[in-house]
Amino acid sequence: MKLGGMFADIWHALWRKPATEKYPFEKRAAPERLRGALYFNPEKCTGCGMCTRDCPADAIELVTLDKKNKRFVLRYHLDRCTFCAQCVETCSYDCLGMSNEQWELAARDKEPFTVYYGNAEDIQTFMARAAPSETDAQTK
Repeated sequence: MKLGGMFADIWHALWRKPATEKYPFEKRAAPERLRGALYFNPEKCTGCGMCTRDCPADAIELVTLDKKNKRFVLRYHLDRCTFCAQCVETCSYDCLGMSNEQWELAARDKEPFTVYYGNAEDIQTFMARAAPSETDAQTK
């Protein structure tokens, strides 16, 4: 490239607006069909488990506490999810969906990447049952 052409490009660039956006300070609305984090409606869930069988990344675990009373806890591993929405397509009861509002999912540690969905009481019951077995597995 010739030196004169380069200076001409620099001169023109000085008077143009920047092409980039000031992202954290100026945010655009997310597209309507964006596949963000998974959301779960436990009232509609029947516990069929099709979502867990069709997930190619094994990002979903459906834990049945009481099938007769429809008490389920969905453990969602956000760090494994490929956001393919296969679980949403498979669910016949429309209890799963992909959020277009929750898409900024970066974090400094791994803890927020495991999300539990269900009723608060069911989640506490599940965590109480799971805590001793997980600590036993780590000590062995």
